[in-house]
Amino acid sequence: MKPASIVYSIRPSHPEAHIFEVRCTLANADPSGQRFSLPAWIPGSYLIRDFARHIVSIRAEAAGKPVRLDKIDKHSWQAMPMGKKLASLTVICEVYAWDLSVRGAHLDQTHAFFNGSSVFLRALGHEHLPCLVDIQRPLGKRYRDWRVATALASGEGEKGAADRHGFGVYRAANYAELIDHPVEMGGFTLATFSACGVPQEVVISGRHDCDLARLTADLTRLCEWQIRFFGEPAPMPHYLFLITAIGDGYGGLEHRASTALLCARDDLPYPGMQGMPERYRTFLGLCSHEYFHSWNIKRIRPAAFTTCDLDAENYTTLLWAFEGFTSYYDDLALLRCGLIEQEEWLGLVARTIDKVLRDPGRKRQTLAESSFDAWTKFYRPDENTANAVVSYYAKGALVALALDLRLRAGTRNRVSLDDVMRALWLRHGERAGYGGIGVGDDDIRLLAEELSGLDLAQFFATAIHGTSELALAPLLKPFGIQMLRQNASTTPTLGAKIGTDGREVRLATVYAGSPAQAAGLSAGDLLIAIDGLRVTPDSLERLLCRRQAGESIRIVAFRRDELMDFSLRLESPASDKHQLVVKEKRNVLREGWLGVMTSRDTASSSES
Repeated sequence: MKPASIVYSIRPSHPEAHIFEVRCTLANADPSGQRFSLPAWIPGSYLIRDFARHIVSIRAEAAGKPVRLDKIDKHSWQAMPMGKKLASLTVICEVYAWDLSVRGAHLDQTHAFFNGSSVFLRALGHEHLPCLVDIQRPLGKRYRDWRVATALASGEGEKGAADRHGFGVYRAANYAELIDHPVEMGGFTLATFSACGVPQEVVISGRHDCDLARLTADLTRLCEWQIRFFGEPAPMPHYLFLITAIGDGYGGLEHRASTALLCARDDLPYPGMQGMPERYRTFLGLCSHEYFHSWNIKRIRPAAFTTCDLDAENYTTLLWAFEGFTSYYDDLALLRCGLIEQEEWLGLVARTIDKVLRDPGRKRQTLAESSFDAWTKFYRPDENTANAVVSYYAKGALVALALDLRLRAGTRNRVSLDDVMRALWLRHGERAGYGGIGVGDDDIRLLAEELSGLDLAQFFATAIHGTSELALAPLLKPFGIQMLRQNASTTPTLGAKIGTDGREVRLATVYAGSPAQAAGLSAGDLLIAIDGLRVTPDSLERLLCRRQAGESIRIVAFRRDELMDFSLRLESPASDKHQLVVKEKRNVLREGWLGVMTSRDTASSSES
């Protein structure tokens, strides 16, 4: 690696005030006036977050003397011209860190966490150059046992190079690599394992009673399945699961050699735990999702993401493939590596079907539009999101399912979505000796057609660029699986999503075309009474279950501070609940797809 011409340092200067001190020293600053900028967003989370708003002070100096620094936009600064003799420039800033999420930075007396995009200024024109970063311990005896967890490489050969999990100097090949390695400092729990020869680490920050042996054993099976799915060797030399355990929380963000995860401490396995509780299964699904991203979006990328503009939105119509396909494989990987049973996985698919069909937005927005509009719609949900937006995660997963079934049935299991993903990796994936090429809007369809010999133009036109319902039932039938539908409830519906707070019942969303909308009710309305009887979280179901679809009820509600009266005609429940049922004991197509039989079928086979 070339000698670093940019040196950063970061120190938790005031943990109790949530302040990092961050320095950026540039050896060859632009003598006509060097510009610096902090990213407006973090790759993997498609929303302008304006991280620069957390900079509370900033200044520059050269040769120990102050240098004027002018702010030129919301996240950029320019140093005054210095002349060639003073080409080395240092910018010092204080960054407020109180965002306990996987996207930002968080600091207090218990731990420190940061993404580079939240703290490290970008020296414009120098982004391609190697960097060093000196991660420094906070001052004080209470921090003497703190360690560092990051997938960044040690600055081996540099003065003050960090030891494993130690404070000191780390190295990155360029700015993009620097900000793609989150960092945790503190008295965290550490566990290690190996997957296909690749060292893996699990770091847990926060109070917990996790059974590390169970967690690492399950992650080993999961990670090895994914590595073998795409083909050894794995593209990452090592991998780090950075977990923050709190009372209640959920989220993950992918990186090239690590993932930042937020979970409730009750999501983690505890000593003596039996079976696979739903909370733990959900957490493993999150781990699976982020690990799969190590290939699908971190190295196989949309063409629009091959070079990221960190100052503004980067638009693509392909998030249905990079998030949706990943969502299909995250739980499927749990099944295929033996962590869950087939019936359980089919139940998870049924839930996704319910989720997509529940919201009218699927009839308004295509998956291509949802992907493109992620910056302004999906990542900015409001009371009308259910009516206007379709999730490229959930519906994208169903499209992956439908495409997988279409390919398998059309080729008698000769070609599947698995083959498409592996071909994408071979042709487009960035790895040692190959820089990869971005995936274009039609590349996935063309590749699937090339491998299978099938004409998939109409499938993609309908599934990706249309709003028609996915015809899943006929696709599942050749696999011996029947999709059953039943009403989720017999209680007539208002046609609204209900939110409760204490003893209050408030409308969170009024669904398009619903009785509530026809009656004139709106999101935010506070329900007071139905037919003269008080509405509470406990009484609402009782008040409605005594009525029949077609009956009219009188609703009294507050809108802001105005009392209003509504007449509403009840309808039968519109939300359908689905069930996927295995109808054939043995099915060659299904076994080729899922690789397992139901536990009932297995028992029957062993008895015959």
